Amino acid sequence: MHVRLKGINKVQRKLADGSIRVHYYHRASGTPLEGKPGTAKFIASLTAAEAKGQTRSKGALAGLLRDFEKTAKWRRLRESTQTEYRRIFKFWEDKFGWVSLTGLAQKSFRRDLLEWHDEFSAEKPREADNRLTVLARVLSWAAADGELADNVLATFDRAYSSDRSDKIWMPEHVDAFMAKADSEMQLALVLALHTGQRQADIRKMAWSQYDGATISLRQGKTGVMVRVPCTAALKATLDAAPKRGAMILLTKTGRSFQKRYFAEKWDAAYRAAGLPITIHKTTKEESHDLHFHDIRGTTVTMLFEAGCTVAEVASITGHSLRRAQEILDKYLARTSVMSRNAIAKFENVLAPETANRLQTAN
Repeated sequence: MHVRLKGINKVQRKLADGSIRVHYYHRASGTPLEGKPGTAKFIASLTAAEAKGQTRSKGALAGLLRDFEKTAKWRRLRESTQTEYRRIFKFWEDKFGWVSLTGLAQKSFRRDLLEWHDEFSAEKPREADNRLTVLARVLSWAAADGELADNVLATFDRAYSSDRSDKIWMPEHVDAFMAKADSEMQLALVLALHTGQRQADIRKMAWSQYDGATISLRQGKTGVMVRVPCTAALKATLDAAPKRGAMILLTKTGRSFQKRYFAEKWDAAYRAAGLPITIHKTTKEESHDLHFHDIRGTTVTMLFEAGCTVAEVASITGHSLRRAQEILDKYLARTSVMSRNAIAKFENVLAPETANRLQTAN
């Protein structure tokens, strides 16, 4: 059985005779580890390296990052958020882990951080903001509850700004996607369009949450309990869909969709449908003009045009009142009126024959 070794770097080196030699290092201290994983020699070497790493990191940024993982604030984070934080912690530990508590409170440290942010954000503005935001949270905790004299990163100018209120999936986008997607991705779009929920919540939707008229769920991001009334089209689709397991949305092999696999399948369907793609000038990376998350904006408008108040819309989708109103203002200004025509088109995406097609495909 393969076991991932946490906090350990594995380095392979090719020798002159062509053979491969594997070396292990304790990541935090850089100490070479002796023996092979699982042996007494390796465990003893690792124990000594961890003690050395803790001594070295105490009173420095690396120590703060580890101490933050022992707090109630850390325990309240979702597991997926903790995983993301650890990824970013690793970056900061490698870059500035040696900086002392005194150094962390100096304006020169802030200047170093902002210089890095300016440079890195030229290619990846959102990632640059995320890394700085996570570090700022740790420094804020250390300044308020720990030994840090001051949080020099209390504020900073973000590089990434994206107002996607006007990014809406139109009926023609939905039609194109449904024409090319497989049955799993068709059902995913149906659930997203007719419930307005986030991708993570849709992947975890269970049949037990559907009572034939509504879908009840606790949103993963907000923790809010919501009851989503089913449109006639969604009800027809769910009633016709085969129940192959506890979850509504399953892979062809009957497993729950993991985030990465879902993204791969969604990307393939999006590209097959010929939906708009942007190629970034600096990185040459491709990205979807329409995100999965943008479907929620379409749902906001559908619900409003169906007669829901802004407050009712927000209670279903989880948007704030202000955000829901912003989406409506931009969408309606763009289309004059979404009108019954457009709503009818969305409903027709899931006409009975479409539901039957999904059932047959499964």
